[in-house]
Amino acid sequence: MVTNLKSRLITCTRGSVWVLGAAAITLAITSSSGTPRSSRAGQLPPPPANVVLTATIRDFKGRDEGGHTDFEWQPSNGFGHYLGQVTDTLDVDGLPKFNSTGYKLTNEWKDASGRNIMNPRAYITAKPGDVAGSMQSSPGGSIHNDTAFKQWYRDVAGVNMSTDIPLTFVYDNATNQYVFDYRTDPAFSTLGGFFPINNILYGNYSNTGKNYHMTCMLETAFVFTRGAGHTFTFRGDDDVWVFVDGKLVIDLGGVHGGVDQTIELDRLDWLNTGTTYTLRFFFAERHTTQSNFRIETTLKLIDMNQHRKPAIKGWEEIEPD
Repeated sequence: MVTNLKSRLITCTRGSVWVLGAAAITLAITSSSGTPRSSRAGQLPPPPANVVLTATIRDFKGRDEGGHTDFEWQPSNGFGHYLGQVTDTLDVDGLPKFNSTGYKLTNEWKDASGRNIMNPRAYITAKPGDVAGSMQSSPGGSIHNDTAFKQWYRDVAGVNMSTDIPLTFVYDNATNQYVFDYRTDPAFSTLGGFFPINNILYGNYSNTGKNYHMTCMLETAFVFTRGAGHTFTFRGDDDVWVFVDGKLVIDLGGVHGGVDQTIELDRLDWLNTGTTYTLRFFFAERHTTQSNFRIETTLKLIDMNQHRKPAIKGWEEIEPD
């Protein structure tokens, strides 16, 4: 759960009030009329048709343009899905921390339904039917070093430029999931991929007509219910890491084509029903010629960036109006 936070009262838009404490985030949401949006006679209100989250995009130049060494880079062990590039917990700034140059995966770990899952961790409960995968035993040079990696999700003058964009997650009644998919989103469906910064910041790469070489991060939160079957799935390229309550639950490092991975949140046995937890998502598009990006989740996500500055370090307090 959320830890090491000083208790604060934050007044948010539309009359919402958040109380942040050392144990959790308590949420009381009101409608625009000021009346609580609560259930009547034990019935829950229908889920909203969409949820908009704020993502921070950072643009980089490729190494062949005199830019960042990790972008437009071919790993020394070849393109592919790499594990272990980041540590299992976030650093003191709430960002991914360099662990290694990465170990190339040779076979995916899978669950009983055939979905790709992260290789085992002590804090993720194994389930019957899980199938072991494999990876190379020596690091494969997917990324370079701690100094270079620290620049991915921080504003660094002369290295990257940043902007915020909205991502709209649409509720799918057939699957009871919220989905963001560049192929169906009106802002991206005609772009041939997930290209949120075409023609801006450092501009498009070479003669591709598209702005590759970027990172994307977003912070969100959700209320957990054990036994509800909550899942979070990403499919795309290149690197993606997802942290729930500060712990790594999806590890899709490397320069690769579209790859997916799923976390069943009931596997996280420390999560408690009715408590709100953070989910932090980190993405990198590091090489031509594709940029795929799809998230689907049963979670009703909350846009944390509406109530704080895009994170570099800690929580930013917002004074009540």
